[in-house]
Amino acid sequence: MFIMKSMIAKQITKAIKKSGLSRYQIHKDTGIDQAVLSRLVNQGICSYKLADQLCEYLGLELRPKQSKRK
Repeated sequence: MFIMKSMIAKQITKAIKKSGLSRYQIHKDTGIDQAVLSRLVNQGICSYKLADQLCEYLGLELRPKQSKRK
């Protein structure tokens, strides 16, 4: 299952760019195919598994958004 143009994909892409790491370096460190990384960065497409892998690698945490209800 793919997440398309999701907030998760946008946040991961932002973290990748902020890290200064190249897709090649991420590929070497994680084993994630460069084409898959390219789809994420250019099109915002990724699977839940990929999101989890990259969050762990980049030191991000996936958690539910907190409701603003009182």
